[in-house]
Amino acid sequence: MSACSTQETTSDKHFVNFTVAEKPVKLISSKIEGEDLWRYISRGSTLKARSQRDLYWHIKWFKENPDYLTRVTKRAGPYLHLVIQEVKKAGLPIELALLPIVESAYYPFSYSHGTASGLWQFIPDTGRLYGLKQNYWMDERRSVIRSTRAAVAYLKNLHTLFKGDWLLAIASYNSGPGRVQKAVKKNKAKGRKADFWNISLPAETRGYVPRLLAVAELIKHPEKYGQTITPISNMPKLESVFVYSQLDLSLISEWTGLSLDEIYTLNPDLNRWATPDTTRYELLLPIDKVARFKKARASYPKQKQLRYKRYTIKSGDSLNSLAKRFNSSVSYIKSINNIKGTRIKLGQKIIITIPKKAKDYYSLSIEQRKKQRFNSRKYGKKITHIVAKGEILWVISNRYGVPVDSIIKWNYLSNATKGLQIGKKLVIWQVPKTKASALKNLTKKGVNVKRTLSYKVKSGDNLSTIAHKFKVRISQLRQWNNLAKNKPLKIGKKLKIIKSIVE
Repeated sequence: MSACSTQETTSDKHFVNFTVAEKPVKLISSKIEGEDLWRYISRGSTLKARSQRDLYWHIKWFKENPDYLTRVTKRAGPYLHLVIQEVKKAGLPIELALLPIVESAYYPFSYSHGTASGLWQFIPDTGRLYGLKQNYWMDERRSVIRSTRAAVAYLKNLHTLFKGDWLLAIASYNSGPGRVQKAVKKNKAKGRKADFWNISLPAETRGYVPRLLAVAELIKHPEKYGQTITPISNMPKLESVFVYSQLDLSLISEWTGLSLDEIYTLNPDLNRWATPDTTRYELLLPIDKVARFKKARASYPKQKQLRYKRYTIKSGDSLNSLAKRFNSSVSYIKSINNIKGTRIKLGQKIIITIPKKAKDYYSLSIEQRKKQRFNSRKYGKKITHIVAKGEILWVISNRYGVPVDSIIKWNYLSNATKGLQIGKKLVIWQVPKTKASALKNLTKKGVNVKRTLSYKVKSGDNLSTIAHKFKVRISQLRQWNNLAKNKPLKIGKKLKIIKSIVE
């Protein structure tokens, strides 16, 4: 079984990045040394390619798409400290904290046609094998805590299976251990080297390990490759709180002051409008919201934590129709009403739990995510593109003038760095080029389409954070301001930044 597959990366519209008060966290006890988590990973890197040639095409892609890694490293913000702690605690190579960049672009809602899901892209069977529950109320493959622990356990087992060879273990995470074992056995039988670089594997897996190593190289030397990495402070941001009965998410929002988007972003395993009907659910919250949550929960009547409705069975009703009507599940209705079998009687009285707010309020529930994906495809002209030999996403993106991220979303793909099958049909929604045409006309008429901004350096600023803030490259900042490569910025220094008027 493989832990991963091709998945969709949905829109970042509702995705929330957190900057919260930095306090000790109960979820994580050990401490990481260093001021920036990406720098910490770089210092501890141990996995190596044979040579830079093995990484060339992957690094080339990132250099041609510099904004991609900026977005992904920003998206990792709420989760990276937690992931590093689990990887470190298990004694795994620290670079494995970068694997979600390759798997899901650190987007926990990533999925593939209902198959692989979450940061670590577990398929259903492998998820269940590692204890990840998947039901009406939740899908733990998307749980940041539980999926990370499961991925760490799976990778440790693969490492043992391949007798301490981490590159083979990582390759088998992608393609499945059986396929890698077969390739190793075949080479050994022929008296050949049986390491990752010499065995025969599918094209995607041959690119998978170098892609991870390329990301590690880019994180280590971002300026060398023209990358802007979003810094993440070395302080835990999240704490887990155990919930022992179902809670409507609107109450959690009310008690903590968090929006529904924020709650779903931290707890992407939640499918619906309430926490699961389990005896204990592990809820992730920003550290500075935990005390407020606990105080409000303690003073709130337990019987009001969910909204109940008494319902009398009418002609034509069935458990399926009631579940659909009341945004619930058949198994849950049966459970709370002690119903055996599937038959219900006319006039029978049952209890239904219903959300306190309208469906649309629960912005990242599974229903709302499906609705967003459907609506995102309505605009523009639909084109079907058949992948030719040698084509990768950025080539297709340039051809049609649409963002790589949009092609990923429209076609249920994983992320921009995974290979495409020759002959694969891709849906492209091509939007009108009014803005691009207008800009071209202005340029022809000699109108200056650039504007110059002035920015005063503040405490804590560096070139990476400023480049990210204004969506420009570090190399551009150096060029515009004649900055020396290794000279630190002075607080109060004014920097010139040149931007397009249409941005």
